[in-house]
Amino acid sequence: MTIKVGEKLPPVTITKVTEHGPEAIDTTSYFAGRKVALFSVPGAFTPTCSAKHLPGFLDKAEAFKAKGVDEIACTAVNDAFVLGAWSKSNGADDTITMLADGNADFAKAVDLVFDGSKFGMGTRGQRYSMLVEDGVVTQLNIEGPGEFRVSSAEHMLESL
Repeated sequence: MTIKVGEKLPPVTITKVTEHGPEAIDTTSYFAGRKVALFSVPGAFTPTCSAKHLPGFLDKAEAFKAKGVDEIACTAVNDAFVLGAWSKSNGADDTITMLADGNADFAKAVDLVFDGSKFGMGTRGQRYSMLVEDGVVTQLNIEGPGEFRVSSAEHMLESL
């Protein structure tokens, strides 16, 4: 069942991209005690993700901080090395934390997956954004297939 506003994120191990390489972290510890704007993209280097989704959060990072957001994080069903390269190529290293969900464990745990097999992508995470406060989802914006509106940085900021 898809996670809902008011529910705690399930405990899952994901991989944080760091300057020293991949670091396994658990969602319980990562989201504890702070406010995180998390957005999910179907894949690094894909068209909408690279042209709109990531740049929107980069451009609005200061506005998120002004609204009390402690961190902006991006997750994708990619490995940490791909997300690290994508972060570097977009100048996001110091602004957005990349959380690799290489086996789609997190996407499956929150039940926000889609089958991208017809595009040669296999199981992927849906495009969405969520605000997580102390591990609890307080805002959830899930896109319909092929859409990019409600998961944008602009939409999320308007809702804060």
